[in-house]
Amino acid sequence: MSVSRGRQGPANAPMAFLSDVHGNLLALESVLHELRQRMIDEIYVAGDLLLGGDEPVEVFKRLQQAKAQCVKGVSDRALIRVDPESLAPADEAQVHSAVRFRRTREAIGELALKYLEKLPDKIRIPMVDGSEILVVHGSPLDPTTEMSADLTDEELERLVDDDPAEIILCGASHVPFSRVLSEHRVVNVGSVGAAPEGRVAHYTILTPRMDGTLIEQTWVEY
Repeated sequence: MSVSRGRQGPANAPMAFLSDVHGNLLALESVLHELRQRMIDEIYVAGDLLLGGDEPVEVFKRLQQAKAQCVKGVSDRALIRVDPESLAPADEAQVHSAVRFRRTREAIGELALKYLEKLPDKIRIPMVDGSEILVVHGSPLDPTTEMSADLTDEELERLVDDDPAEIILCGASHVPFSRVLSEHRVVNVGSVGAAPEGRVAHYTILTPRMDGTLIEQTWVEY
C-alpha cells in the first residue's frame, strides 16, 4: 500500500526523515529537540517504531504528538501478526527477545496495534522541482528487504525495481548512507534508537529547491 502525503501541493520547505526508533524515547526526543531548533516540523519515519526499547507507549504517543507520518517496518508487522504465545525461543538471546516482544505487545494495547496496522508500506512526496521522493522501510521491491551500504549498485538497482521516484528514503539496516545510481538516489537514514555506534541518533534533512533537493545526513548524541 502506497499513499501520497497529506498536505496539498509539492513540498517546498525542509523536511526530516527518521527511521528505526525501536521504542527509544530518549533518542527520539533528542532528534525532535534538534528539529525544533531548526524549525522543522514536517517529519517522516521509515518504520520500526516501537519494538526494542523500554518505552514503546511513550514513543507511540510522542510520534502522534509530533504528527509524524510513518510507514510500516518489519518489527511493526511482527507486532501486528505474531502471536506472542507462538514464540518458541531456542537460546538465551531468543528468550530475551521473546520476553521483550510479549512485554511490548502487552504495553501498547489494541489502539497502538490498530495504528500500526493502518500504516502504509510507502509514502510518496512530490517535490517543488517536479521530482518525487519515496519513503519505505526496506526497498521499493519489498518493504521488508533492506537496502544496506554493503550492497553493490547492481543489487540496489534490483531492489529499487524501476520505481518512478528519483530519491528513495529508507531505513532497516540502521546504518546511514547515500548512493547515486543511474536514475535514482538511495538514502538510508540510519536509526534513531538502535544505531550501531551506541548512543547516537541518526536523522536526515531534505530541503526542496527548484534546482534540486539538498540532502543532509546527520546525527545527535543522547
